[in-house]
Amino acid sequence: MTSSPRHLTLAASSTAAAPLNHPAAAKDSLWRKLLEEADAAFEAEPNLRAMLRQTILDRDSFEDAVIHRVASRFASDFVPVGQIVAAFTAALKAEPAIGLAFRADINAVIDRDPACDRFIEPFLYFKGYHALQIHRLAHHLWTRGRQDLALYLQSRSSDLFQTDIHPAARIGRGVLLDHATGFVVGSTAVIDDDVSILQNVTLGGTGKEAGDRHPKVRRGVLLGAGAKILGNIEVGDYARVAAGSVVLHPVPAHTTVAGVPAKVVACHQDEPYRDMDQVLRDLEYRAFAYAI
Repeated sequence: MTSSPRHLTLAASSTAAAPLNHPAAAKDSLWRKLLEEADAAFEAEPNLRAMLRQTILDRDSFEDAVIHRVASRFASDFVPVGQIVAAFTAALKAEPAIGLAFRADINAVIDRDPACDRFIEPFLYFKGYHALQIHRLAHHLWTRGRQDLALYLQSRSSDLFQTDIHPAARIGRGVLLDHATGFVVGSTAVIDDDVSILQNVTLGGTGKEAGDRHPKVRRGVLLGAGAKILGNIEVGDYARVAAGSVVLHPVPAHTTVAGVPAKVVACHQDEPYRDMDQVLRDLEYRAFAYAI
């Protein structure tokens, strides 16, 4: 992930004192920052102290904290929090890349969301961040034959967050799922690293075709609110799909597409996923558009 003054490295050394006597925090800048924010919130808001202790202050590491926070939101009478924690912990042990994704995704929020400048906000509250992390567990379970529990987690995410991400879908890290409501992803879809996605986006099929039938979203893409990408098509590196567009054909890298059906309206060399700029400035649609 491209460095930014607003996000922290995945595991940076520091000589700063660890808050609340957490030894691991001295060598982990992200974990230290989250602990500091939780400590400040603990003093400022007594009503949240129990949650802050259970999900952050009494945890052993950033990864342990994420697992407990997400598990607390997804637990039910049928699948209690301890079972989700145990499944998540085992998944992280078997697949350490899941923990790196926890970190890259929360850095993506800080880096790209101008309304957020504290790690504690996505950690505690942002359903897009939580939906991505529970999908990482569901995908791990799916690939290891535990499809029923994976589907339970998908269904629970749909109930809680109005997101419907099939457990078989492959999602990279450094992904920002902003607002998240109405996000739908088919089973053969792929989302690469460093992608930003707004609400009501669909990565779906075009009918009842079988096999590989869903979109492949490549690195650095921005998918605007309400965008629908349908079929086994590729959205190329650093492309931008404008809000409300319906994409039925492959999108070339470094282009902006807009409309119903979507057409190329501009070429660019910027990084849409980081700029989060959805305004098609100074474009005469009829002059620039051509079919894709």
